[in-house]
Amino acid sequence: MNEHIEKAVKFVKSLPLIGDWLEKHPKVSVIRFSGVIADAGVRKQGISHHRFAKVIEKAFGKADKAVVLVINSPGGSPAQTSMIANHVRQLAEEKELPVYAFVEDVAASGGYWLACAADEIYTQETSVVGSIGVISASFGFEDFIEKHGINRRVHTSGKEKSFLDPFVPEKPGDITRLKSIQKEMHTSFKDWVNQRRGEKLNGADKDLFEGQFWTAAPAQEHGIIDGVSDMRPLMREKYGDDVKFIDLTPERKIPLLGALSAKLEMQGGLADEVLDTLENRALWSRYGL
Repeated sequence: MNEHIEKAVKFVKSLPLIGDWLEKHPKVSVIRFSGVIADAGVRKQGISHHRFAKVIEKAFGKADKAVVLVINSPGGSPAQTSMIANHVRQLAEEKELPVYAFVEDVAASGGYWLACAADEIYTQETSVVGSIGVISASFGFEDFIEKHGINRRVHTSGKEKSFLDPFVPEKPGDITRLKSIQKEMHTSFKDWVNQRRGEKLNGADKDLFEGQFWTAAPAQEHGIIDGVSDMRPLMREKYGDDVKFIDLTPERKIPLLGALSAKLEMQGGLADEVLDTLENRALWSRYGL
């Protein structure tokens, strides 16, 4: 079937008028990244490198003028963010195509890391961007289980395996270790922003890299973004009114045999779903959304 389709496409392209239109039409690929960045499995509709890898490849394969990243994310996993951003930059340099990011509600923390994969970043006037920092949040249940007479039984073969156990009081050594890891991640984040934004940045590190976030006007003053604009008018201004936008999104298929297992998992995974929802909600609400 694919062979017949390919032959049909080649035939259409060979026609004098239609073929010329298809070949000479400026093409801009558009990838929309919306949600929390996390490798949450095939059933969940978040942002992960596994879910978007093929889309990124297709985007750079189809475009002949530019690739656009439309971003609406409060952040999430640093590793997933880094893999996606690095993939974008690798193909941008290989194909010699410019990349533009357009922010909707928010591109904060990992969302801004992802936006920096673009050569230029544009937002709405009320978009929220920045939050260049690292955060870790959890709960402590030690008083709760003591009040209800619940005994916690944990056995490890390494003294550090129970790191930050939420059912016991925090240990000073655990906090020191966590802050060391966060500092390493924060340094990587800052290095990436400095590498990608370079001389555009305007301000001291204490003003730019301590987790602050901004709307468009102050963000542009700091060099965090390049301006305020919608995608379509800016791309038409750069590449002509006849520019063709190729919208690409990940496939949303659940394997047939996986449908039953997914249903069974739902019966035992309700608590996990609730916790995921609360965590996602907390990430968005941090930016007033």
